[in-house]
Amino acid sequence: MKITLEQYLDKLAWGVDNRYGRRIRTRFKDSRGSSELAMLASPSGEELDQLKKAVAIMTPAEKQNAVNLTDEQVQKIAADAGTDAGIFAIFINGYALERKE
Repeated sequence: MKITLEQYLDKLAWGVDNRYGRRIRTRFKDSRGSSELAMLASPSGEELDQLKKAVAIMTPAEKQNAVNLTDEQVQKIAADAGTDAGIFAIFINGYALERKE
């Protein structure tokens, strides 16, 4: 059985703001101190809170079909949740990759 969007969110939460998660994040930092890969490997508490807000307002159909959301849908969900669209887009792309495995 494939992982659900909520299960993927829970999976990302394992290293939030703990020593191991911070260590993983530092390995992926770019010259600005951030990285898409870092967020996918171990989101910060703030990033996780944003992702939870966005997932919480998604309809059941959007959650079930998250891998097929358009950029416009991702941006609308993020805007409606009051979260960063870039962080949410990275999360959705990471989920799509997770589902392909």
